Amino acid sequence: MNNNKIPSSRRSQLSRQILLQYLLAIFGAGILFGLLVLLLWQVAQSFVWQPWDPVYQLLSWIKDNIVLTFACVLAAIWLFITYLFINRPLRYLDQLIEASKQLIVPNEQEILLPKAMKPVQDEMNLIREQALRNAFAAREAEQRKNDLIVYLAHDLKTPLTSVIGYLNLLQDEPQISPELRARYTGIALDKALRLEDLINDFFDITRFNLTTLTLEPERINFSRMLEQITFEFNPVLAEKGLEWETVIQPDISILCDPDKIERVLDNLIRNAINYSYPDSKIFLSMYSLGEQVEIDLKNKGKTIPPEKLNRIFEQFYRIDSSRSSRTGGAGLGLAIAKEIVTLHSGTIRATSEHESICFEVVLPKNCQKIV
Repeated sequence: MNNNKIPSSRRSQLSRQILLQYLLAIFGAGILFGLLVLLLWQVAQSFVWQPWDPVYQLLSWIKDNIVLTFACVLAAIWLFITYLFINRPLRYLDQLIEASKQLIVPNEQEILLPKAMKPVQDEMNLIREQALRNAFAAREAEQRKNDLIVYLAHDLKTPLTSVIGYLNLLQDEPQISPELRARYTGIALDKALRLEDLINDFFDITRFNLTTLTLEPERINFSRMLEQITFEFNPVLAEKGLEWETVIQPDISILCDPDKIERVLDNLIRNAINYSYPDSKIFLSMYSLGEQVEIDLKNKGKTIPPEKLNRIFEQFYRIDSSRSSRTGGAGLGLAIAKEIVTLHSGTIRATSEHESICFEVVLPKNCQKIV
């Protein structure tokens, strides 16, 4: 069944007003015409007319053709009133067409329409303002993306130069000591891994702009997935002296796209690691809420100001705008996470206070039932 059926049209307040005024004008003109005829008849009766008088002959002709005369006069009055009332909505239409051009290319100038069209004027100005906000947001996102690409392209040179430099040293000095060789190799590997991260950022930007995410749902043991993911992150946490504190309700199964949900969790956990204080704990909990599950991820870190927290899920937005930051990615991780969660008909939100950052994700146990 098609739920997108267009509802039956109803007359607007303006059209009802014009129609009522039109009917009242015709009715009033008819009454005025009748009164005018009676008045002229009384005036004509007060005169003594001579048979050769042209006015008398005209009046006599009208009297003999009273029906035709009245019909012609009433038709003329009706045509005149109809022209006036058709011309008015046509003027409104012309003004509406001119105003609609401001919606195609919105600008700061307010749309002004006749007083009778004020509700339409208000609606069009709301649409114009929304279009301006959307255009500004799109330009800002595009500018952030372009800046980010420039920064990433610049940053690609540094690790690449280091990798080439240390490999050349290893090639040019075959008699180098094993300790120094291991050190150079380790540095080259670190720079190569950084290079890989930057290239992955490029791929994220391309995938986010050129593809549409689709779900491939399957039933999984969500509790086991979370336990496995947290275990795999143990070496990364150890590098910063971080520890897990987990509360995962056992044997919870959900129907979802496991690869995409894993990417959501991966992005959130990496974000928590990057912005955690050293030697602190990352708290992860998952429990059932009827037909939903809730995942909470909390870490100790610098409080995020409200103005940044409101934009944390925007494309290409990074809390740490420093382009040289080791932890600074393409600013797409949280935006992609939100898109995936929304695609599952779930919700994701972030809060931050008292030097803690918390992400709350709520997912349905059966995404297909809702979609």
